[in-house]
Amino acid sequence: MVQVHRTRVKICGIRSLAEALAAVDCGAEAIGFNFFDQSVRFLRAEDAAAIAFGLPPFVSRVGLFVNASPGFVRSVLSICPLELLQFHGDEDENYCRQFDVPYIKAIRHKNAELTARTAKGFGSAAAILLDAYVPSQYGGTGERFDWSTIPAIDKPLMVAGGLRADNVEALIEAVGPYAVDVCGGVESSPGVKSLEKMGAFVGAVGAADWSRKAVERLALNKVEGLVEEN
Repeated sequence: MVQVHRTRVKICGIRSLAEALAAVDCGAEAIGFNFFDQSVRFLRAEDAAAIAFGLPPFVSRVGLFVNASPGFVRSVLSICPLELLQFHGDEDENYCRQFDVPYIKAIRHKNAELTARTAKGFGSAAAILLDAYVPSQYGGTGERFDWSTIPAIDKPLMVAGGLRADNVEALIEAVGPYAVDVCGGVESSPGVKSLEKMGAFVGAVGAADWSRKAVERLALNKVEGLVEEN
């Protein structure tokens, strides 16, 4: 039996309830709040909580942190309900797992060997996210990297970095990640989400998944003799 994976979509850098609800209506399964105070998309814990409590069921609320003190992470968790933590800095595994909340570890991808070695150091992670490596920047760069250099990773794989509606289908066809994480690629200006771009992005993800499903179903039918070879 052919089982085709459905690519999940996380939209990060949400800054208002209206944006969050629009992202959910477009089909996003996860909403990201950015708690890195050097980001244009920074959100206070109190504001994130107001959004989080306004979301409907079955939407994951994810908090993004960069080299934050454990006390700060705990203070956010005491205010804002989060199902997942996402660490984008230089955190090690002991740091990431101390909060007893499932976490995603972001790796700024330089090369296959280094990424594979780094990923192995986070056996407790719920997923590994690969983003573009830009010196002195911890994500949100809008830069993409060479997807052909992604190594095999024994964890659900998320990909970020320069994703937009016009290139996410190519990513899904080439890599088949568990999820994609988009931020700037669905914005009308830095920190301001676009309903049109969010809808186009989620639609492109769905189109890529259905295309793969059709190809794999045809392959299965050939194997089972339901389709004749020319």
